[in-house]
Amino acid sequence: MNLETIGKLLENVRKSNPLVHNMTNVVVTNFTANGLLALGASPVMAYAEQEVADMAKIAGALVLNMGTLNEREVKAMLIAGSSANRHQVPVLFDPVGAGATPYRTETAQKIVRELTLSLIRGNAAEIANVIGESWEIKGVDAGEAGGDVATLAKAAAQKLNTVVAITGKVDVISDGSRVYAIHNGHPILTKVTGTGCLLTSVMGAFAAVEKDVLAAGAAALVTYGVAAQLAAEKAAAEGPGSFQIQFLNALSTVTADDVHRLGAIEQTGL
Repeated sequence: MNLETIGKLLENVRKSNPLVHNMTNVVVTNFTANGLLALGASPVMAYAEQEVADMAKIAGALVLNMGTLNEREVKAMLIAGSSANRHQVPVLFDPVGAGATPYRTETAQKIVRELTLSLIRGNAAEIANVIGESWEIKGVDAGEAGGDVATLAKAAAQKLNTVVAITGKVDVISDGSRVYAIHNGHPILTKVTGTGCLLTSVMGAFAAVEKDVLAAGAAALVTYGVAAQLAAEKAAAEGPGSFQIQFLNALSTVTADDVHRLGAIEQTGL
């Protein structure tokens, strides 16, 4: 996986304008839609049981995000996910807050058990709790805890038979065999709600145009991180409000040349 390939995938996303079906939480819906539009994808938010199967089957990717849980939406997610599976549409899952409450953990594990997932993205605590390991979590945010994140990502990918991305100070992504570490991004991302949720949807846009899900996910992580760095150069000193606006602008204007200049990805020896 090299930076030239990542730049080409970014250009392909913009050329293809993939439809990304997002079943996400109420906190981040607007930001997610605007972020995908800025990148060059086409977002749709559909939640009703009566239409999610039809929407999922025509999408380039389906993104399931359990940030604000209720029984009705979980049922709709399973319907949409089953439809996507039948029609070979990649399904990405963001297990927001898994481990914070028994209901969240049980719901995440139910989705993982009942659907075929192409990619799961979360912080270390969320991923650990999905596979039944203990890791500190507070609310829907991971606490600082020990543990080898690269090893966790690889083990989770093997156990769940999917691609697993764990995001944090260094992002790690694995298909259970290969492991990549991405050293892009900026700390101010943690001061804007929904940046992780948007990232999962951006990964959906890349997965819609690239069948190698590990390559798609790694490309999305690098592109997203580079855009954050470009935005931070302009607005980090002004605070998260200004950064949020500049970040949307950067998602729209980040180029393959930017990726080649600033991208930082390495394959680990695991």
